[in-house]
Amino acid sequence: MKGRSIAEVLAGAVVLLVSAGFLLFAVTNSGRTTMSGPALTLTAKFDRIDGLAPGADVRIAGVKVGSITGQRIDPQSFLAVLTMRIDGSLRIPSDSSAEIASEGLLGGRFVSLVPGGSERMLRDGGEITITQSAISLESLLGRFIFSMTQGSSSSPGAQSPGAQAPEGAATPRP
Repeated sequence: MKGRSIAEVLAGAVVLLVSAGFLLFAVTNSGRTTMSGPALTLTAKFDRIDGLAPGADVRIAGVKVGSITGQRIDPQSFLAVLTMRIDGSLRIPSDSSAEIASEGLLGGRFVSLVPGGSERMLRDGGEITITQSAISLESLLGRFIFSMTQGSSSSPGAQSPGAQAPEGAATPRP
């Protein structure tokens, strides 16, 4: 009885150590760790930020350089204001643009920064003024379906390929 109890305790300890190892691995390799060192806090205003939440990536040329730290509504313009924390070692030109992009058709969203060519650089607390909002896949699909239904019913007198002309009507010759 005593030997069995010690074996159970040891097995439990091994399970706890392995799970702690997995947790440590997940935290260190998730890419969601806080940046160490200096950082820039930038803001940008967008019409829509569908599917973008605090903690989402900020990328330049596909490389993660920061993350979204907050989002709010500007009470004057009713635009969504994103607050981003960017690696402070980067010098972001003042005419840079920000766009909300998607990792794939069903993937998550992130903010993509496109550096400009200005000699002036953004400082801590600066604002990116050139933005492109998120594109809604549902909206695009709805527009496509609407345009397809309008295209087939918008030409009065148009006949389907298999339809025959009424009796007495002239038939066009090729």
